[in-house]
Amino acid sequence: MSGAVRVRDEPRAEAVGPLKLLYRYRHILYATTLVDIRSRYIGTVFGLAWAVAYPFFFLGLYAVVYGIILNVRLERYTSFEYVLIMFAGLIPFIGFSEALSSSVSSVSTNKQLIKNTLFPIELVPVKAVLASSLSMLVGLGGLLLTLWVSDAFRATQLLIIPLIFLQLAFSIGVGWLLSALNVIFRDIAQAIGIFVLFLMIASPIGYTADMIPRRLLPLVWINPLYYLIELYRQVLIYGELSAAYWIVLAVLATAAFTLGYGVFRRLKPIFAEYV
Repeated sequence: MSGAVRVRDEPRAEAVGPLKLLYRYRHILYATTLVDIRSRYIGTVFGLAWAVAYPFFFLGLYAVVYGIILNVRLERYTSFEYVLIMFAGLIPFIGFSEALSSSVSSVSTNKQLIKNTLFPIELVPVKAVLASSLSMLVGLGGLLLTLWVSDAFRATQLLIIPLIFLQLAFSIGVGWLLSALNVIFRDIAQAIGIFVLFLMIASPIGYTADMIPRRLLPLVWINPLYYLIELYRQVLIYGELSAAYWIVLAVLATAAFTLGYGVFRRLKPIFAEYV
């Protein structure tokens, strides 16, 4: 028909790879992430101040438990430096645990978006991960400022940028995987709190790798947060580079990102039957 307007068909979200999907909808993702961050604190007395206070409150709790009650000391470091080492381990844990808790139910609680063509449902767990990273970034900024004021600048601290990207890729992949599975198996959301508590105990936050008994190291090596926490400490505090740790984390992040997106794509057609 001569009067008809021909509309170019957009490729379906499930027909493209995860990186292309995120790039294509980057503006929508950015805007909705900001909305998500604001909505988290609407109606609270202190608003965004909670995001600022949360990591430092958590640090104070760890400092009291490990530094005062358990009286943990490191031979080569002062008490203040030990607190900074703890904080360097606590920051990535806060980021991952918040991302895990926020993304697992992100699909099952957004029924209206499952068939939305303007905002692909694949972006919902990503938005949840990005919005939940605010407290981690605030804590990281506070740690870097403290280090620089204390004349503890390290050239390796510049590597925190690619390290954050690897962490986000890993968290998004896990978010895709768990949010898709939680649509079918709702017990996953209920178990996440217990799992996060287990990770908090099993991850070397209040202690360092050299404090772990040798016979228990194999159990630590299977914990992805071990490599993430150690890399944070290496680049921020120690000024060291461990190629093996970077390789392991890069492999884990790539595998989680690819697997999570693949599982999400396969289960997406049946979401409407369960939500």
